[in-house]
Amino acid sequence: MPLGENEDLDACSSAEPFALMVLGDSMEPEFVEGEVILIEPEGLATDGSYVLAQLAGEWIFRQLIRQGAGWRLQALNPAYPAADIPDLGAVKGVIIQKSKPGRRRATKRYVE
Repeated sequence: MPLGENEDLDACSSAEPFALMVLGDSMEPEFVEGEVILIEPEGLATDGSYVLAQLAGEWIFRQLIRQGAGWRLQALNPAYPAADIPDLGAVKGVIIQKSKPGRRRATKRYVE
């Protein structure tokens, strides 16, 4: 998503968790299109964490891998290239939960 395209991300408090829907197949098979991920902006990014990063003017969802003195943003789908980053400055949040949409109960109960 290009930076100027969605100003709503800048409107969120930097400390509050937020949810996004997975688009595309770059993180399959672990994360499939349509799943909802919860991002903790102040989460601790460590080797192996799934993160939301801002790179070259776009937001990307990747796995963070330690690479020598730097870091690599790695897609789980081998059809997508990895991106090397010198430090964690590009990481904007850590994925802390995922869920499939539409898992609510079909029946509703109302309290009177």
